[in-house]
Amino acid sequence: MIMRMNRIARIAVGIALTASLSSCHIYKKYETPTSTALTKAYVEARQQPVDSAAFGNLLWENVFTDPKLVELINLALENNTNLRNAQLNVEVAQANLKGARLSYLPSLVLAPNGSGSSMAGSDLSWSYTLPAQLSWEVDIFGKLLNSNRGAKAALLQSEAYAQAVRSQIISAVATTYYSISAVRTQLTLSRHTSELWKETVNTMRDLKEAGRGVTEAAVVQSAANYYSIMASIADIETSLDQLNNTMSLLLNTLPQEWDVTENATLAVPQVIRAGVPMAELACRPDVQAAEQSLASAYYATNSARAAFYPGITITANGGFTNLLGSVIKNPGEWFYSLAGSLTAPIFMRGQNIARLKASKAQQKQAFNSFEYALLNAAAEVQDALTVYEKSLQKTSYLVEQIANLEKSVEYTKDLMLYSTGSTNYLEVLTAQQSLLSAQINGINTELARSRSVINLYQALGGGR
Repeated sequence: MIMRMNRIARIAVGIALTASLSSCHIYKKYETPTSTALTKAYVEARQQPVDSAAFGNLLWENVFTDPKLVELINLALENNTNLRNAQLNVEVAQANLKGARLSYLPSLVLAPNGSGSSMAGSDLSWSYTLPAQLSWEVDIFGKLLNSNRGAKAALLQSEAYAQAVRSQIISAVATTYYSISAVRTQLTLSRHTSELWKETVNTMRDLKEAGRGVTEAAVVQSAANYYSIMASIADIETSLDQLNNTMSLLLNTLPQEWDVTENATLAVPQVIRAGVPMAELACRPDVQAAEQSLASAYYATNSARAAFYPGITITANGGFTNLLGSVIKNPGEWFYSLAGSLTAPIFMRGQNIARLKASKAQQKQAFNSFEYALLNAAAEVQDALTVYEKSLQKTSYLVEQIANLEKSVEYTKDLMLYSTGSTNYLEVLTAQQSLLSAQINGINTELARSRSVINLYQALGGGR
């Protein structure tokens, strides 16, 4: 039987040899296109050795060293629902790839059956058949090959996507952590400032009653100033509660208040530099996922081309039975048969043509998405570097501004206490408001600097 199967296979190969020569492109493996300057630079960058010291290639434990933050990130990586689903997608892709690889093997079906019959009250005569069918699709035109390669590309894409989700989770936890710290710092500052402003109201009221040139307008204006900061405290407390809820969702737990230190700062590794080469952008998991999506589309197009060529199947049937035609014979006998079939599409109502055109269009879409992923990666890196650089400059200016405003508040208070002018209270209120605004701006600028480092780390594919 095996020799006959081999003979049929050789005949089938000979029949399809001429046609296969015209379809060699079906067997070609995916290669990153270099049709544009952007993708050409990407291909050249991928050929360079990986720089383990690059910022995006650092382990996240070497970037985020705050013990409380490290604990929260570990909890998120263990419990986060989105990351779990991404990892399950990898398992699905692995199962699909295994199924695609097994499709090269023959299929074997066993379907035993039996029946009994009687005539004119005679005893039942039992017949039985124990058939087995072996079927093997000869993959001459790469239908199974492209399916297998497409499944492998889908697996690589799902793995890259899972890494992208991991990177997003780490960055989100770090961003939320430093946001909670900044808001807590704002809340403490605002509460302390509210006490000082409350003292100012009492001072102005005492000066008015003492006839020191402070009018009722000054008293009510300072009181309005005090109530404005009390209202802002309520807004800050609301923001703090929302950030705690965000952290709870990231860690997949019920809402609770998280223990985050005030004035937490992110130490910046020295590897941050003014420019980032394409090799570092190529390490981004979303860029890699976009390329694997293009590879999947490429193999889908090859499969659509292969549908125009014949399909060759070899089948073998055999088994044991006691039913020979209409005669029941005991004991039974063995039987077998061997056949080969070739199915060639001639008229498919335009379905194959439509499928090929659609596959080509989807491949172009995947290429456009791949190019956009590269451009988006470069833009995100540039944005993060710019914010980081400008936040450092802004911080140096704010330090000087706050120092001068603190002196301004002190001087205007002295003038109000020791001068008989009735307009000095406005200068006090203005100085107080300016100082608070500069202090909050300083906190937000420090938060922006920390966020820019986190965003840069994520933009370079960090999170390993």
